[in-house]
Amino acid sequence: MRSLDGCRLHLKLPTTSDSTRTERRSRTPLPPPGSRRHCPLHRPTAMGDNSAADAPVPGRFGRICVFCGSNPGNRAVFGDAALDLGKELVARGIDLVYGGGSVGLMGLIAQTVLDGGCSVLGVIPRALMPLEISGASVGEVKVVSDMHERKAEMARQADAFIALPGGYGTMEELLEMITWSQLGIHDKPVSISIWL
Repeated sequence: MRSLDGCRLHLKLPTTSDSTRTERRSRTPLPPPGSRRHCPLHRPTAMGDNSAADAPVPGRFGRICVFCGSNPGNRAVFGDAALDLGKELVARGIDLVYGGGSVGLMGLIAQTVLDGGCSVLGVIPRALMPLEISGASVGEVKVVSDMHERKAEMARQADAFIALPGGYGTMEELLEMITWSQLGIHDKPVSISIWL
């Protein structure tokens, strides 16, 4: 990703030993290529078809969970960060898992990824729907009963986590993923992006 007029800190947290991680790992496999929820950039091409020559090579991550605010924030650079990350996910053919809102930074990154042709899965507690969904939802939305179920489902669906600017909710979600990593519940990368 290119840098904006600020700095970025990426933190890969240490976890338990590789053998422990492998035993405790529980991940839902990605949908097969070509399915409705899978980014079209991953679809195989016919022999001799060079139309996908510029398409990204599928990488390590099929889906990334992004934690961010349901408000746009008080600085334009926060929106720029969401747009840039969304474009980068599309360029790499990575699907998005996010908090399910259609407003603020959440709505911005979700719409960017969806418009780019990749799948978007939003996970939202029923109680937050009137607050975080304005008009039509973005992508597929899974409604859950509470915040605990939301975090568990987002973690189950994702291969890695990135936190963009947000409020206390974003911080709490990020810290929960860090804690789960330290406890060996998952061994997925956690990244913090700070925009100054």
